[in-house]
Amino acid sequence: MKSAAKFMPPLRIRKAGTKDASAILACLAAAFEEYRDSYSAEAFADTVLDSETVQRRLSEMCVLLAMAQERVVGTISWSVDGAEGHLRGMAVFPDWRGTGVASALLRAAEQELLRSGSSYVTLDTTEPLTRAMQFYESHGYAPSGRISDFFGMRLHEYRKALPRLTSRGGSE
Repeated sequence: MKSAAKFMPPLRIRKAGTKDASAILACLAAAFEEYRDSYSAEAFADTVLDSETVQRRLSEMCVLLAMAQERVVGTISWSVDGAEGHLRGMAVFPDWRGTGVASALLRAAEQELLRSGSSYVTLDTTEPLTRAMQFYESHGYAPSGRISDFFGMRLHEYRKALPRLTSRGGSE
């Protein structure tokens, strides 16, 4: 429903907690349902999570939520390993696509990664997600050339250099 953009309330990005697990699961399930037949069963399960794996993600990664009023409309997760920040689980409810939710989540995650000391960020995406690939490329991500196996599917890594933080906390 593209009309959401016309009447979209202000977005608020916040960190998720364990009480948000069901909202995260609902968002992932809604966002990826149209791709179910393009995924292997194992890849789909690993993408949309379940009650156990969402709790694991919440304990191992930082999970951000995009909130419109009190409704979760999108999510993204990130982690840091040395200089590398890694994004996972970007999802936006289908009726909120094209409203700026994904861009807001991506910016928020990148800012968190910068503050955490990351100098670059990676993410992985599957071939059925061509719209996601275009979105990431339009936000400065480029294919790294690394392709791995994701439960029988080709998983493409994307990479983006992050600007350096200045001594005043801004970025160059």
